[in-house]
Amino acid sequence: QVDTFDYKPQLRKRNGEKLDGADPKTGFFTTSGKCLKSPFKFKQHGESGAWISEIFPNISRHADDIAFIYSCFSRSNNHTPAMLELNSGFIRQGFPSLGSWLSYGLGSLSRDLPAYVVLVTGLTPGGGSSLWGNGFLPSVHQGVRFRTKGDPVLYASNPAGVDRSARGRIIDDVVRLNRLRLSRVGDPEIATRIANYELAFRMQTAVPGLMDLSQETRGTLESYGADPAKPSFANNCLLARRLIERGVRVVQLFDQGWDHHGGIGTSLPRKTRATDGPIAALITDLRQRGLLDETLVVFGAEFGRTPMLQGDRATPGRDHHKDAFSYWLAGGGVRGGRVVGKTDDLGYYPAEDPIEIHDLHATILHL
Repeated sequence: QVDTFDYKPQLRKRNGEKLDGADPKTGFFTTSGKCLKSPFKFKQHGESGAWISEIFPNISRHADDIAFIYSCFSRSNNHTPAMLELNSGFIRQGFPSLGSWLSYGLGSLSRDLPAYVVLVTGLTPGGGSSLWGNGFLPSVHQGVRFRTKGDPVLYASNPAGVDRSARGRIIDDVVRLNRLRLSRVGDPEIATRIANYELAFRMQTAVPGLMDLSQETRGTLESYGADPAKPSFANNCLLARRLIERGVRVVQLFDQGWDHHGGIGTSLPRKTRATDGPIAALITDLRQRGLLDETLVVFGAEFGRTPMLQGDRATPGRDHHKDAFSYWLAGGGVRGGRVVGKTDDLGYYPAEDPIEIHDLHATILHL
């Protein structure tokens, strides 16, 4: 957070200074306890004067559309439980994800696509499919992961020798049997299974065209930095817009590779170069299509990073830090150009308006 959106000039002034009483085990591993200045320059942007790091040159142009939350905190500095808390509000498995609650509470806007779709860049995040799981809600509300290479949804395509009419007859017969069973035992999971079979059949025609980015104009592809022939975070941002305009209620993008325990001066800019432009393009695209006012864009991670150095000064890094981190929201009724909360001079603890993950969820659900 101190390298991206939460500007801390005191870290620069106190760079290398060991903090009295600093806990070297504040992170997941061990830090030096010495202040580490950000290697990046910050500048104020927009009429709001929001401080944003130089590594987000494109997002910074949307400063007046964004509400920044500087004072988030969570309960775990280990990736998997922190990811579970970020997505469900609990650090253990078995509870519905935020996307599932949105599907449950608001329903679907599309007849041919799931209410909740997940796109992943890189490795599957810690926690796996539990992060978009339905918990104790009916399974129709779980997130559906779309793959960006090969068949977007596993097993939705017809196997060799089975055409669409034959598959339709099979589905109709299975649904009739399931309805008969449902009438006898009343298990709601049977109703969910019926709905899933029918949706999967409709998705056979809806999904391939949806995932074909070659239908987009050259200008749109260039603005996102998307390449239809190569899966990327940029492609997923463009797919998010295509999903939203087709009525998908929740689209969640996971992007792996932000765990910079060392070499932060080079590794973090490498990540932002791959994400800054596509995120800014998504905001612009939603606005141009009249969708931004009804689409909430949320940006953040499962925790922050320590203001103290981890590793050596030749290739400095930062450890996990659960006690203070930043989020930002845009669109969807958000009052842009606003700041919520404040951290101390080093970005170590919230100093004003601490925001727990449940508070963040409540805000998203309200919007």
